[in-house]
Amino acid sequence: MNLRIYLSGAALIGAILLGGCGQTNPAQKKFQQTKTKAEQGEATAQTELGLMYVSGGGVAKDEAEAVKWFRKAAAQSNSVAQFNLAVSYATGEGVTKDEAEAVKWFRQAAEQNHADAQFNLGVAYAQGGLVPQDLSESAKWLRRAAEQNHSEAQSKLAYMYAAGAGVGRDPIQAHAWWNVAAGNGDPDARKNLTQLEKEMTPQQMNQAVQLARELSEKLKQPK
Repeated sequence: MNLRIYLSGAALIGAILLGGCGQTNPAQKKFQQTKTKAEQGEATAQTELGLMYVSGGGVAKDEAEAVKWFRKAAAQSNSVAQFNLAVSYATGEGVTKDEAEAVKWFRQAAEQNHADAQFNLGVAYAQGGLVPQDLSESAKWLRRAAEQNHSEAQSKLAYMYAAGAGVGRDPIQAHAWWNVAAGNGDPDARKNLTQLEKEMTPQQMNQAVQLARELSEKLKQPK
């Protein structure tokens, strides 16, 4: 399983791009400030420093150094660091590839409501390999990510309802979640909606549209 393809476009690896043409001095200054805070034990700074080493923001790229700082912050229960440490173990970047460790850290981040970690864990359970296949466990984690407005999780959860995989087959739930995912820009959701609608009754369609409205309103509410 190649987890890279399942990481959201919003995944935090490489998200902080502080380098760039004409910005060397500010980036280096930011790096030094962040490093000072990280060395003082601040978990958020340690995580940011790790991301800088991944992206080359203000410092030469160094995956092994990134892992060192992610590990320090992860030990302080920083979910962003835990997620990125999991990615490092899953891909073998900066550390020896270790799928068991990847799952361990994805789970710890997921339990702290890190949506990308929940999504990756859900996919892992759906596919098997990293963990024993368990479709009901997959649906659980995909739902938790979907309820944080993770569009890929919403689309995959919809598929599980459409196929009856890990959950009871429910075209109303499937349609509603694909509707929400389509509104969030998922590229396949609209096509899947069109196909699903061919086998739904008008009453089911009305129920699905109403459920999608309710889900969308709930997702807008502050956590």
